[in-house]
Amino acid sequence: MYEKIQETASWLKQRMTTHPKTAIILGTGLGQLATEITDSYEFPYKDIPNFPISTVEGHAGKLIFGTLGDKDIMAMEGRFHYYEGYSMKEVTFPIRVMYELGIKTLFVSNASGGMNPEFKIGDLMIITDHINFFPEHPLRGKNFPTGPRFPDMHETYDRTLIAQADEIAREKGIRVVHGVYIGVQGPTFETPAEYKMYHRLGADAVGMSTVPEVIVAHHCGIKTFGISIITDLGLEDTPVEVSHEEVQVAANNAQPLMTEIMRAMIHNS
Repeated sequence: MYEKIQETASWLKQRMTTHPKTAIILGTGLGQLATEITDSYEFPYKDIPNFPISTVEGHAGKLIFGTLGDKDIMAMEGRFHYYEGYSMKEVTFPIRVMYELGIKTLFVSNASGGMNPEFKIGDLMIITDHINFFPEHPLRGKNFPTGPRFPDMHETYDRTLIAQADEIAREKGIRVVHGVYIGVQGPTFETPAEYKMYHRLGADAVGMSTVPEVIVAHHCGIKTFGISIITDLGLEDTPVEVSHEEVQVAANNAQPLMTEIMRAMIHNS
């Protein structure tokens, strides 16, 4: 696997004309930020050696390079999920490639179901911590030389970046909330009993991504900031039905606010 990672990174380096230190993973319905990248060039996943292919509606499936503000940027438009049948090594393969390309800071976004009664649909939740509820750990197996065998996880989400996001949100009058994200395998949305269990475990939002990518980024020493758009609510007293289409609509409606915060953070990075 390590040889494949280096092969992919080498293939990209030969074709890259920029030198990004910052990367973004754009999740379900969160592709608007990609349209703001200027002087861009891109590589469809299907053309990149060893890269998995995204199969989910709303995930474009390409790597985009260019400039956002005055910063070189790398963006994944579309991610890979465990529920698609990929192994954790495949799900997190792009993060390993990012490290080889010199990425130092990773911004991760997702759509998630809210379980905190204080949350509203369309809220932006800054992730302060996570619970890994996936059945396979992304660091299982031979340890990669990018980090220790037993990495500490006390500050998985960078506190300085969280404080910066809070300040930007205050200045722009954007409502943000903080919370713990629990990552589950999917692809089913949660039952009312599962929502109740996850909330009582200490989670404020639930989704099917992010956690594996963040664990591997942290193992590589990449600073990480995560934000969830609350696209549906699974409160203990008022469980609601949800569809992928509704999630996409809610995510699209909240995109401009998330884009404002991300744009300002990248400018300041």
